[in-house]
Amino acid sequence: MSVTLLWLGFTLLGALHTQARSSTPRLLRAPPLSKIPLQPNFQADQFQGKWYVVGVAGNAIKKEEQDQFKMYTSNYELKEDGSYNVTSTLLRDEGCDYWIRTFVPSSRPGQFTLGNIKSYPGIRSYTVRVVNTDYNQFAIVFFKKVQKKQGYFKTILYGGTKELTPEVKENFINFAKSLRLTDDHIVFTVPIGNGQCGLSRPTAVPHCLPGRGGRKRGSALCSVTEAPPWEPLWVQEDPAPTQGSEGHPGIWAPRVPP
Repeated sequence: MSVTLLWLGFTLLGALHTQARSSTPRLLRAPPLSKIPLQPNFQADQFQGKWYVVGVAGNAIKKEEQDQFKMYTSNYELKEDGSYNVTSTLLRDEGCDYWIRTFVPSSRPGQFTLGNIKSYPGIRSYTVRVVNTDYNQFAIVFFKKVQKKQGYFKTILYGGTKELTPEVKENFINFAKSLRLTDDHIVFTVPIGNGQCGLSRPTAVPHCLPGRGGRKRGSALCSVTEAPPWEPLWVQEDPAPTQGSEGHPGIWAPRVPP
């Protein structure tokens, strides 16, 4: 009798373990970088400046959960060593949230890695690749990271303005679907009013941010604390950098009125 009960216990435990594994969402496998196009003859100085995030597609994005996601901006500030200080500005709860990190160039122009990656527990790799851009109206950028043995990837459609042509959006959709993403993985952001979180004026971050074409614009200073490196849509997936790590790329500016 005791053997039968023990066997029944092991059977139930195995069934619960199988159910738990099956309930964990399975993400699409990230494509190898060799399958991702790279902008020919990438010009780092022309790419810098403020971009509007018009569209996002990724293997961890669910359209029904992000369908009303507000538009945000990402500013690429080129440094003397060829890396970018990247500041993403997001309107959340009537305040402005900021993500600041560093993208370090690789041996291939247009491809970058996350600076000081050891400051981010659990992140094993993080790659950014500029797929296509005209440096003025649009850019398609691919992001890939491995965190705790799980692979995530996404692609972002940047715009030099809030509105892009249907043709550019269609090209973005086609590229996303070439990565085996579906319509359920693709989200276009909702534009917000001028003057909100720097969408029509410089963002209040601790750097002077260049405008499109490298023109400098003024900025105000603010204090900073720790923050995750991933884009705002995926911030819940990334841990904060290790406390006490000086000079790391992922810093957070506290929200301020838009």
